[in-house]
Amino acid sequence: MYQYVLKRLLLLFPTLLGAAVLVFFLMRLIPGDVCELRMAGTGAYFDKEALKICQDELGLNRPILVQFWEFIRGYATFNFGDSMYTGRPIVEEIVLRFQLSLQVAIMATITAILIAIPLGTISAIKQNTWIDYGVRAFSIAGIAMPSFWLGILIILGLLITTKSWFGAAWMPPIQYRPLWEDPVYNLTMLIWPAVATGYRYSAVATRMTRSAMLEVLREDYVRTARAKGLLEKIIIRRHALKNSLLPVVTVIGIEFAFLMGGLVVTEQVFNLNGLGKLFVESVTNFDYNMTQALVMLVVAVFVLTNFVVDVLYGWLDPRIHYR
Repeated sequence: MYQYVLKRLLLLFPTLLGAAVLVFFLMRLIPGDVCELRMAGTGAYFDKEALKICQDELGLNRPILVQFWEFIRGYATFNFGDSMYTGRPIVEEIVLRFQLSLQVAIMATITAILIAIPLGTISAIKQNTWIDYGVRAFSIAGIAMPSFWLGILIILGLLITTKSWFGAAWMPPIQYRPLWEDPVYNLTMLIWPAVATGYRYSAVATRMTRSAMLEVLREDYVRTARAKGLLEKIIIRRHALKNSLLPVVTVIGIEFAFLMGGLVVTEQVFNLNGLGKLFVESVTNFDYNMTQALVMLVVAVFVLTNFVVDVLYGWLDPRIHYR
């Protein structure tokens, strides 16, 4: 097991290197650069000499391989540099937004797990009954309903409800505060985007749980356990559910990693300044340094999430041995 963990950690480096090569060269294939964008914002005409000076300051006129080497060397020493558009250190730009996106992702994942696993299990046990049909309709609706649209419905519902009950309309909080500074304000701000995101998230996991449970319930060892006279709840909890969670854990892990940078529209709906919004702004502004940092961060989250999922496989299924 320890050798497997060490190998997976060592594979992290070539994966990050491959992602670095892709994002670095693909970003520079996009026509234009951050200097042209900044100069264009000052008027219809800008001095070519001033453009050259800006490009020299940002290192955009240096040979491409030299730029790539500086990029790799900076990340190897944890020096992420400054934003090309705002001039602020990249770490300062990312830290607060990372906290927000991470909390939304964790809360949405908890919401999805609390919904998906019980409903998927009940749906499989009550196959082809009205309960099963209801759960399947619930999950299909979640897959078909975009999270940002559900978010709009939640906001409208809160506006109407609070206006009629309390005489003042509820509005999304404006400024983010960490959970440890003001828990009430923080949860008021993030609970609804977590619910909107977690519902769609749970819809996929519910269907996966149901399918996996139906397959496991037909296995010989489950029939043997029933023939031995074990209680049904013990069979479901100890034998069927644990072995059916392998594909569910995979789905949950992938969705969690995606949430770290893929909630652009949902963040706009709830006025959240998270990683997804920062990602779009950095690409739009040709901010190479910021975009590269965000891509590398998301890649690292995906790699670490897959690593944790693989380790969970061995805990959920003792038949799996890593060497």
